Amino acid sequence: MLPVADGSDLMGSLRNPAAFNNVIGFRPTPGLVPLSKTFIEELPCNGPMGRNVQDTAMLLSTMAGYHSASPSSLNADPSQFTASLKRDFNGKKIAWLGDFSGYLPMEKGVLELCQKALQGFRDIGCSVVEDVNLGFPMDKLWEAWLTFRHWTMRSIAKPLLHREDLLALLKPEFVWEIEGGAQITADQLFVASTLRGEWYAALREAFKVYDYLVLPTAQVFPFDAGKHWPDKIAGQAMDTYHRWMEVVIPGTLSGCPVINVPAGFGAQGLPMGLQIIGKRYADFSTLQIAYAFEQATRYNLDLHPDALGSA
Repeated sequence: MLPVADGSDLMGSLRNPAAFNNVIGFRPTPGLVPLSKTFIEELPCNGPMGRNVQDTAMLLSTMAGYHSASPSSLNADPSQFTASLKRDFNGKKIAWLGDFSGYLPMEKGVLELCQKALQGFRDIGCSVVEDVNLGFPMDKLWEAWLTFRHWTMRSIAKPLLHREDLLALLKPEFVWEIEGGAQITADQLFVASTLRGEWYAALREAFKVYDYLVLPTAQVFPFDAGKHWPDKIAGQAMDTYHRWMEVVIPGTLSGCPVINVPAGFGAQGLPMGLQIIGKRYADFSTLQIAYAFEQATRYNLDLHPDALGSA
């Protein structure tokens, strides 16, 4: 309906919908797009979506830039995103993280489709190292995420806490977040922040070897709108209402730019995407490799034959 749109991303809300709709969704480095008046780096990010990478970058050029009212905003020149995205990626190294060595359950066909799409990186001259293990306890990262999520959701809901009439209208999942947030202690936030710092340290080590990290954008293909949320993936029960989106958490907690690029269509003609994680502050470079991949694969530029079967 639109060539571009702006949005926000806490738990993949720029990336997951983009994957499900065969478009681009970009979560920038926190602070590139001014967000609030707080002095902390918040987990939500504002960013652009578009039908293609070039339009996405152009929208980012109007969203990004320092704002004196936002102390965490970055003093970066937004005009950089209007420059040509063309670049030679010959010799660059891609780390394929996949399902984190079997940690994340995936619907049948998701991994296979994404691995097939990795050929797009090879076509632009990159080498792809598959099944890279970063040696980090991903279950601990999820625990840190739950702490941050509860804390953030309760903060968002603060204006409602004394309005019983409004609280009664909220969906049970949001009430669960608010109640969980009430139990968060300063010690728990410190532990979660320390774990996040250790995760970033693991990524810094990875970026000494690889130029970009790649993994699926979703663990399931787009599902029926009547389904509340996927409560089971590959036979594994989801223990929270958002566990089925765990694949976006590593990107959110990384503090690095993450972009969704279309990865083609599954057996039922449904789209899927890849997340490309770039180095912190390397937003333009991340857009450039997304553009090169897009030009090589053209999943979102042409009417892809794999999608015709569902027409």
